[in-house]
Amino acid sequence: MQYNPQPQQKQVQLKASEDVLKGRYSNMAQIAHAKEEFILDFMCMMPPQAQLVSRIVLSPGHAKRMMRALQENIEKYEGAFGKIEEAAAPKEIGFQG
Repeated sequence: MQYNPQPQQKQVQLKASEDVLKGRYSNMAQIAHAKEEFILDFMCMMPPQAQLVSRIVLSPGHAKRMMRALQENIEKYEGAFGKIEEAAAPKEIGFQG
């Protein structure tokens, strides 16, 4: 007889300030990595200069899970609303990776 105990799920309450809940607009991103981390810089490019609005540092394992979660959500979105057409990258601003 096999015994496969189910792990107990723990509920975690998420606390967030109103400022964080407002979110940040980004129209430019830069991704860098080292052996132990991925660094995602999100910027808002409004002439005459860009402003860093958020920096997220992830372990490689978390970065890969995030990539998969984003891909799954894009597929669900396209299933509900139709194909997303990739925007042409602007010449002076855009996503860098």
